[in-house]
Amino acid sequence: MKYLISLIAGMAVGAVAFLALLYYNPMTSQNKLSPLSVSDNDVITLNYSAVATDALIFTNDGQSTVAPYPSKVLQLWEPTVRLTDTMATVLRDSRNQPAAIGIKFSSRSESTRILNGEAIIDSAWHIYLPGRGSLFVEQRENYWSYLREIVIPAYRSSGDNWRGNWSGTITSGPGALGTARVFGGSGEFADLDTDGVESLLAKAYSVKHGPVAVDGKLAVELPAPTPDATPDP
Repeated sequence: MKYLISLIAGMAVGAVAFLALLYYNPMTSQNKLSPLSVSDNDVITLNYSAVATDALIFTNDGQSTVAPYPSKVLQLWEPTVRLTDTMATVLRDSRNQPAAIGIKFSSRSESTRILNGEAIIDSAWHIYLPGRGSLFVEQRENYWSYLREIVIPAYRSSGDNWRGNWSGTITSGPGALGTARVFGGSGEFADLDTDGVESLLAKAYSVKHGPVAVDGKLAVELPAPTPDATPDP
């Protein structure tokens, strides 16, 4: 019996040590500096609320922490989309004025590797800016830092919530510098092929309801126009 108790105790200690190493591993921390912050080119900045009830519409499988909104919206039960969240929201400019309508699809990725600090979501934005044109954004998002610094502390809290001031870049690819790929669809953005970065600013999170005070920011770099070729004399 004493050997069995020793074995169980050893396994428990090992599990706790493993979880502590995973949680506190400094190698899994995310870079909070946007790669576009050092760009000399113009950058379009679009802001939005990441709280479901602030969106025009938000839906998922109906069993996630964040409930669909409005309550009667159709849920995503089909096998091909049941691990997907869909949101339509108003995107605002730097002056907090409505600037665009955005539709975002976010799906849990099979490339998630928690041991490597990778909690991956594959997402795509379709954005329409009235009078200007449309954009498509393809990106891989890493939520490990968000989970470690916000969600897990909320579950550990006696009040089942987290309050603080956290900001970080969630985009982690597929661009070589960890940026998203942005393609122009129409209008002044037609034929555009550039980079983008999405980040979050969180102030409150609830175990029961999910994000309570979380804002998102999508930045898209506009390459400098190419000078017209000088005709030969």
